[in-house]
Amino acid sequence: QVQLQESGPGLVKPSQTLFLACTVSGASGPTAFYYWAWIRQPPGKGLEWMGAIASSGSTYYSPSLKSRTSISRDTSKNQFTLQLSSLTPEDAAVYYCARSNTFKITGWRREYDTWGQGTQVTVSS
Repeated sequence: QVQLQESGPGLVKPSQTLFLACTVSGASGPTAFYYWAWIRQPPGKGLEWMGAIASSGSTYYSPSLKSRTSISRDTSKNQFTLQLSSLTPEDAAVYYCARSNTFKITGWRREYDTWGQGTQVTVSS
């Protein structure tokens, strides 16, 4: 059974860049094709899809965040990562990584078969 675990700093200063990693453990199968997404939930708001990377390495980004977001992967570490630049307090949220077997641009929980537990990110000086 595949498990996802987010890691990264809990506190970041405004204007800095956030780096998060999602470690994938367990077997997905040698020929399985998945999309690995980053999703966030600001306080009092809904889940927001930020972007995804496919098993092929192709990346996809939310238009509203595309200029500040970069998603990549490190297959040697079984990780995929998120970089979000030029942080503001509005970027404070719980950040999740999730997996789906078809391409999704939604943050709806039911659309993903596996979720990480989430990591809280605060943006403050």
